[in-house]
Amino acid sequence: MSPRPQTDVLRGSLDLLVLKTLSLEPMHGWGIGQRIQQISDGVLEVNQGSLYPALQRLEKEGLITSDWQVTENGRRARFYQLTTSGHRALGTELDNWRRFTAGLEAVLRTT
Repeated sequence: MSPRPQTDVLRGSLDLLVLKTLSLEPMHGWGIGQRIQQISDGVLEVNQGSLYPALQRLEKEGLITSDWQVTENGRRARFYQLTTSGHRALGTELDNWRRFTAGLEAVLRTT
C-alpha cells in the first residue's frame, strides 16, 4: 500500500497550524507556509491553494484580521494576525488536538 498524500493529513490541521504560526507574529501568506515548513524541518508543506482559502475562512470567522503592508523585499502583501477570538480559538484547538493525538496514540500502542 502506498503512503497517503501529505495533504490528507494536513487538511484537518491546517487551521490549527495557521493559528499557531500567527501566534508567533503577524505574517503574510507566503511567510506562513514557509514558517510551517521551516519549523517542521520540511515535513509539513502547505499548498498555497489550500492556505489562502483557509486564511479567508479564518478571517470571515473573526479569528484573524489582515491589512496591506510592505514586505522586507519591498512588495505589497496582505499580512495576517490573530484577533482576541483567534487566541482563544487557538487554545481550544490545541486542547482538542492534544486529546485527539492522545487517543490516536492509545489506539496505536495496542497490540
